Amino acid sequence: MKIAAAAYPIDWFDSFADYEAKLARWVADAAGADLLVFPEYGAMELASLGGREVAGDLEASLHEVAEHWDAVHALHLRLAATHDCHILGASGPVFDGPRPVNRAVLYGPQGMIGHQDKQIMTRFEREDWDVTGAPGLRVFDTALGRIGILICYDSEFPLLGRVLAQAGVELLLVPSCTDTVAGFNRVRIGAMARALESQCVVVQAPTVGACDWMPALDENRGRGAVYGPPDGFWPETGIIAEGAMDQPGWVFADVDLSRVARSRNDGAVLPFAHWPESCGVGLTP
Repeated sequence: MKIAAAAYPIDWFDSFADYEAKLARWVADAAGADLLVFPEYGAMELASLGGREVAGDLEASLHEVAEHWDAVHALHLRLAATHDCHILGASGPVFDGPRPVNRAVLYGPQGMIGHQDKQIMTRFEREDWDVTGAPGLRVFDTALGRIGILICYDSEFPLLGRVLAQAGVELLLVPSCTDTVAGFNRVRIGAMARALESQCVVVQAPTVGACDWMPALDENRGRGAVYGPPDGFWPETGIIAEGAMDQPGWVFADVDLSRVARSRNDGAVLPFAHWPESCGVGLTP
């Protein structure tokens, strides 16, 4: 399959039609890709539709974006069907309860496949934004393969990736949003580690660029990339493809997921199979 990972800038919109035009252009620019991955909190650019006062307020911006969720959903359904592709839409706030979750939705050519909510909140989400976690990982069986999603910070926790790998996931999607190079590298290292230990493919898609009108996403650092396990069937660096730092655009990679099974069965090392040997190991007296 051909995978496209977005390094996605946050833009101001005067109308929802402007947002539609941007998304349509981005999807068209990835023509030929089977799977398009947009970043964490990329949907927050819709806060601009409420004006600068709303966009500049942490709480009001969440509610503004959530109000457009149905229209965003319909747009992605149309784009996935028109371009005959799978799309992981940029995540955003959804109010299923008193406080929002951070939700990413996976779309296919035939309709919505399902959604994944972020599991573990960062300090900013917990202490300043009051966005909540929604425990429970999902596995998505698609025509492309078995897919799992770890949203940004979630990728830094090995046991989350292990749960998905044990469920047969071959491809992990990691949409991210980080405001420092250190934050980007934490997610990057987590994504590469998940590829190593689970011997699978991991796609990272970040937000990039400055945004002076929304404090929640004022700075965005990162690069799009696709990682694999450096075990003989993939590049020695584990990097299948990556873009330039902080440069908007798509990063493309051609990936053969049959190599995942080959890695897990006959890699130079077998961390996926040998994982149980690390469980229950304690300190020697």
